[in-house]
Amino acid sequence: MAHSSGPQRQASARPAARRSWSFVRFVRTEGGATAVEFALLSPIFIGLLLSVLQTGIFFFAQETLQAATMQSGRLFMTGQVQSSSMTQTQFVNQVCPSIQALFNCSQLMVDVQSYTSFSSANTGSPTLTYNAQGQVTNTWAFSPGSQGQVVVLRLIYQWPLIGGPFQLILPNLSNGTALMMGVSAFVVEPY
Repeated sequence: MAHSSGPQRQASARPAARRSWSFVRFVRTEGGATAVEFALLSPIFIGLLLSVLQTGIFFFAQETLQAATMQSGRLFMTGQVQSSSMTQTQFVNQVCPSIQALFNCSQLMVDVQSYTSFSSANTGSPTLTYNAQGQVTNTWAFSPGSQGQVVVLRLIYQWPLIGGPFQLILPNLSNGTALMMGVSAFVVEPY
């Protein structure tokens, strides 16, 4: 019996040695290291890439809104709005073609106020009020002013934020959007 137990021990030692050798080989192999590193770093890289892209689009849209505000402000400054008795809806229809690639024109808010001097003019961000559905309930002025008056034109838009890191940095409204505003202040010329 002693003779038969020797080979059995050797036979049982072989799978254990194979298993330990397989484990050592598995630990030493570097074939999947790239895949593991990619799996660990790709979510961070993709999140950073999306944040940069969203930031770029946000600032491009902000600049587009400001440029539209400056350009459409000339309609007030030269008296075209006043002499044609343009309404707020007609004014939005006039502005919309220059911004409709980035903005939903039905959600654009227009505030036009006239003042006697620049020192009394308000060019700051408005305080928005909301109803239960999260819609803005402010009533906006449309006072195009007359010759020699100071007019402040504000185009206001709630920019929707897509989830991700950018939404943690920028949301400044209670409904998860960012307030974007273009402002132009000028004196109405004689017309």
